[in-house]
Parts: sequence; C-alpha cells; structure tokens
Amino acid sequence: MSFASTTKKELTQLESRPCCQLAELSAMVRLNGKIVESDGRPILDIATENAAIARRMYTLTRKLFGVHAEVLVRKKMRLKKNNVYMVRVPFRVQEILQQLKIAEIGVQYKQSIDPELIRKTCCKRAYLRGAFLAAGSVNDPESNSYHLEIAVDGEPFAQSLLQLLNEFELNAKLIERKKLFVVYLKEGDKIIEFLNIIGAHQALLHFEDVRILKGMRNQVNRLVNCETANLNKTIHAAVRQVENIRLVEQMIGLENLPPHLKEVAELRLKYPEINLKELGAMLPGNVSKSGVNHRLRKLEEMAEKLKEGFAWPKKL
Repeated sequence: MSFASTTKKELTQLESRPCCQLAELSAMVRLNGKIVESDGRPILDIATENAAIARRMYTLTRKLFGVHAEVLVRKKMRLKKNNVYMVRVPFRVQEILQQLKIAEIGVQYKQSIDPELIRKTCCKRAYLRGAFLAAGSVNDPESNSYHLEIAVDGEPFAQSLLQLLNEFELNAKLIERKKLFVVYLKEGDKIIEFLNIIGAHQALLHFEDVRILKGMRNQVNRLVNCETANLNKTIHAAVRQVENIRLVEQMIGLENLPPHLKEVAELRLKYPEINLKELGAMLPGNVSKSGVNHRLRKLEEMAEKLKEGFAWPKKL
C-alpha cells in the first residue's frame, strides 16, 4: 500500500463531532460528487477508487441525514483497471446539498467554500481532511522530492481552498494542470503541519522518521564526499611533491640541499601518504603546516626551473 493510501486509511478511521462530519462530507461531495438525473429527479453520485473512503462517505451520509445510500462497484476499463466505488444518494439530494452548504437553490454548486460551514477551527481541519480524502495525494517521503496536492476543477473554488490552507500558514501554492487547478505544498515541514492539521498523526510520525533518516544519510554522504575530496587532494599533492623531489634528487642530489629542505624532502619520500601537519610534527622543532608547505613550494620551484633547463650549482 502506498504512503498516500495508508494516510487516507488512517483518516477514514477518525472519530469527529457532527459539525466536523458535515464539513468533511461537504468537501468530499463538492470534489467527488456528480449530479445526474433519473426519471426527472436529481441523483447524487460520489465516486472514489478507495474502498475505505467509500465506506466513510456511506457512514457519514447515514449518520448525518439518515439516508441509506446505494454502493455500486465498477471496474475501470482503462489504465490500471482499478475498482471504482460509487456511493449513490437517490433522494433528498437538494436538501442534502443545502445542508452541506454546497448549493443554495436547486443542485447548482457554489463557487467557493461557505464561510458558515468552516466557522470553527475544528471544522476547517475537517474540511481539509475531506478535500484530501477526495482529491488529494502525497509523495512517499522516501522519494526524491516532497509533494502534497489537492486537484480541483474551477479556479474560484481552488482559490477558496488555497485561502483555507493558508489560514494555517502552510504557504500553499496554486497551478493549473490539464484543466484542473492544483493546490500544492512542496516543503517537508509544511506537509508535516498539514498532516497534523487533518489528524493523520501516524502518517506524520512515519514522514518525520523517514525525513530525519534521509537528512542523516545526506549529511553522512556530504561528510564522506568532503573527506574523499580532501584525501584525493592530499594524494595528488603528495604525488606531485614526490615527483619534484625525485627530479631534484636526480639533477642536484638531496645532500646538496640546505638542511631545512633536505629534511622535508627525505621525509616526504619516506612517507608519501601523510599530510602536511603530520609531516611537520616529524621535523626537528615541530614545524607548522604552513612552514612545511613553504619548504615544499621551494622544492617545487627548483624542480620547475630544472625542467626549464636552469643549471643549479652543486652546493646550495
């Protein structure tokens, strides 16, 4: 089961007050409900591919309105051929839509969320929970990017949903995609806040655990990469220094170098793998890292001049 499916299953098991149940069901009907006519009377069909959500919609409809809806199951003919669960309300449709604050007269949907429906903070949370159950998705935290979205049709309603999300300071954004309007979150912290708002606490803990582990892995990788880069830099520098010293030894002879250069040259040839700090600790007087580097640069300058044909005197 995907992370999004697990999250939605958790949400369908939450208990809530009647006012919150009304707000949650209103969001699900507004986003997934469709009005069809049969024998001249309206019928409300609420569709979902998630059996737990269908059960939730059926239960809330019965609790709030005493209506025993029909539940139909169909198989999609395209793509994955998943089951589609249809919760069908064949009567009292206009009354139910009005109580859900979705329509005022008839069955024409309102273009925004009714303020009376989400007057309380708990109802705002419930409405967002219903919207996520109906049309939301969230990436698995193990994936390369964090992303949570709710896709709706109609820009005015999308703007209304965006405003509701941002009442909780979630920094939600809105884009248009394939004739739908998508309200989305991209920041891991904000997705965690959203999961907390809608009551998905188990999903929140899993998301946070994975995010912490990913952060630790990334930090370890950065440290390893940094150490590897420094090691490669040290090795390349040491190889270059040994080559320069070998040239000086061949052309001049290390015994003819000044004592301070002779000492560092001999140690570098003997210990090519150690860094400058360790090299300095082995020299008489415990020479600093910058002091060792200065002496090695002197040897490098001598080697460069020898390559250019400069004739050094035998004794320096």
